[in-house]
Amino acid sequence: MNLPAAKIRMGFVGGGEGAFIAQAHRQAAGLDGRFELVCGAFSRNPQNTQDTGAALGLPASRCYSDWQHMLATERTLPEAQRMQLVVIVTPNHLHAPVASQALSAGFHVFSEKPAALNLAELLALKDVVLRSNRLYGLAHTYLGYPMVWQAREMVRSGVIGALRKVIVEYPQGWLSADVAGQGNKQAEWRDNPELSGLGGCIGDIGTHAFSLAEFVADQPIQQLCAMLGVHIAGRQLDDDASMLFKMADGASGVLIASQVCAGEENPLKIRVYGDKGGLEWCQEEPASLIHRALDQPMRVLRSGVGQPWLCAAATQRMRLPAGHPEGYLEAMANLYGDLANAIRGHAQGQTSGHDAPGVPGIEVGLRGMAFIETVIANHRGDAKWTELVCTP
Repeated sequence: MNLPAAKIRMGFVGGGEGAFIAQAHRQAAGLDGRFELVCGAFSRNPQNTQDTGAALGLPASRCYSDWQHMLATERTLPEAQRMQLVVIVTPNHLHAPVASQALSAGFHVFSEKPAALNLAELLALKDVVLRSNRLYGLAHTYLGYPMVWQAREMVRSGVIGALRKVIVEYPQGWLSADVAGQGNKQAEWRDNPELSGLGGCIGDIGTHAFSLAEFVADQPIQQLCAMLGVHIAGRQLDDDASMLFKMADGASGVLIASQVCAGEENPLKIRVYGDKGGLEWCQEEPASLIHRALDQPMRVLRSGVGQPWLCAAATQRMRLPAGHPEGYLEAMANLYGDLANAIRGHAQGQTSGHDAPGVPGIEVGLRGMAFIETVIANHRGDAKWTELVCTP
């Protein structure tokens, strides 16, 4: 008789009461029943930590006053009881320090992006990741959508021919007013370079657009020409970004990321064009992938289990038949599912190293951080084009 596999025990750093992204992580991790929350250091406020833990059904003894205490205590617990995975959902300045110490203490890590505050800090973290023999993943949730994988496969297999043009845009409207001045804590820390890093909008959502472009096109961006803007008086970091870019195999591109597009919600969108046709996908309509052929009518591919025209990578990330919408939580749950497979394989000695197949890892983090610093350098300098390289 085959017994069900034990759930993977996870602990959270950050994500106290009122934190949207942490709630999304907990819901996504629970979707397929493969993870169990066993502990957390949810807030710098001890009462918030205890209240959050109580609301989640945790014993007070596993709700820690700080993340250092959590790591130190958890590693002393019996192997069958201690956490196995640290989930980092804090402001950006803690991502690398927590990840580095968690990996060194023998825990796997799944972190919100960006992986660090700057490229030098991230290169140091990479050294820790490579030495740790533990898994490291980044929550680039949009790379968990099935139809994003379908688009990538269609580009790879030559359905649209040789790639010529990539257009990716991510307009939001939530920072159209001075919401930080009105007490919005999420806006406050995002506009503080000590907590957020050098990039504002470009770090927060521009990196999502960048990673989506490289993933679907299946090639790196090599050069870019950028312009950043600040549209609210007193704001320290950019709230608007526009740029041109060149890709490795000759395709040209446009990337727009903005958080001052009044009225917009979250319409991350990508269009890619080759010499035989084009593809279009939008996060607000994630079940649809539009395919335009050069000499045929437009067709719309729809997600759904059992659709024979979809690739295996897309199908394995679907849970429901066509016509039953899957969205953001399911996309994040796909990352958790791939991470669960890798953690279980690691425990059984079947996998080693730091990569969980299907989950963005440290190299994606390096690309994203290099992107942020290259955009800022180009905007501030006089050069028309700046090379994007992953070194300080």
